[in-house]
This record gives sequence, C-alpha cells and structure tokens, in this order.
Amino acid sequence: MERTRTPVVSGWFTGTEAAGDFRLLGTRCSACTAVFFPREDSCCRNPHCPGDGKLVEVPLSPRGRVWSYTDGRYRPPAPYVSDPAEPWEPYTLVAVELEAEGMVVLGQAAPGVGVADLAVGMEVEVVGGVLNEDAETVWTTWRFRPAKARA
Repeated sequence: MERTRTPVVSGWFTGTEAAGDFRLLGTRCSACTAVFFPREDSCCRNPHCPGDGKLVEVPLSPRGRVWSYTDGRYRPPAPYVSDPAEPWEPYTLVAVELEAEGMVVLGQAAPGVGVADLAVGMEVEVVGGVLNEDAETVWTTWRFRPAKARA
C-alpha cells in the first residue's frame, strides 16, 4: 500500500524535491505588490496599500540568504510530532531572506545540516522535507539547505 503524502499546511507549498520544482507559495497584492507568506487570502495586510487589489497566489524564490539561525534543544509543540519515549535530537532553525521578495521566512534546516554548517549571508535553497510519517501518511513540510552551485 502506498502512503499518502500530505502537506502539514495545505496551500503553503507545491511541487516535489525529486522533480526539482518545490516552492513555497505566497500571495501578492495587485494594488501595492506586497507579498505575503504565509499566504493571505482575505485582504492586503500592507497598511500603506491603496486598496482594491486582488490577492494572487505566487511561487516564492527558491533561494535566499541566511538571516539568522539557532539550534532547537527542546521538543517542539504541535504540529511537530515528538515521541517522548525516543531520544531527543536537536534540530536547526533557519531564518532566510528570500532572494526576490526580501522577506524573511523561518523553517527547519534539512536533515544533516546543523549550526556548524551555516553562516549569516550563506546562500540556501528551500526543499521539501518529511515532518512525520506513519503507516498510512507522510506529512510534508519545507526545509532549508545550503544551495547547490548554479548551472
């Protein structure tokens, strides 16, 4: 039986890492061009927006630069799943300034990437990741890893 791949939060990202088209999804206001992540579907949050704009879904930059990072040495709250019977593994959080949008997005580092592997200003890319899985479902999310060289 094939397991269902389910985004932790529907509509926040699309594509797959295997296909090379994994992207975070945001929305852009057509009146003021402000971009939002997480997405905004009701009204523009920009207080300087002239109004009457439509919010349109847009894929966000697949790359950015490390703005800040830290290690998480506590068990995270839901929706993250952590079995108290299992040994605790610290994780790395990365705040990334997206290349085109200039906004900062927070996410976990990809497995195997720790604070020793990161530096402020380093180029990283967003990739798909597994948050949790069981016999029926694989819950997916986004992660950041050091960027591969551009072709």
